Amino acid sequence: MKSLIYMAICLITFQVMGQDPMLQKPDLALDEQAKTLTKEYDAQLGLTSDQLVPFEIKVEEFLIRKEKIENRLEGREKLEALAVLREQEYVEMQNILTQPQLNVYKRIRPSIQPLDVVEKPKK
Repeated sequence: MKSLIYMAICLITFQVMGQDPMLQKPDLALDEQAKTLTKEYDAQLGLTSDQLVPFEIKVEEFLIRKEKIENRLEGREKLEALAVLREQEYVEMQNILTQPQLNVYKRIRPSIQPLDVVEKPKK
């Protein structure tokens, strides 16, 4: 009987911890930004109706991650973390976009969502 109770507690714990904390607290400004960016990308990518919602969700997820990086890090460390984040985004977009769309996405993303620039300190 004890083993069943422990097993149930473990399953409940895994369920609770398995939720995506990034999407638990929606930010209306980021939601609007994700919608705007999705429209810009859609104009050039020609997203299907099946791709539109997952693409928008993924864009918002990465906007949230980007905001967290920008709030925590500075300088070169921030820029490196954002570059890693961009690579993760490309990998995850492979699940949503076709290969030709992904190629266009990689080409147009820097103009739609440019990386920050690290300024050298003035001497």
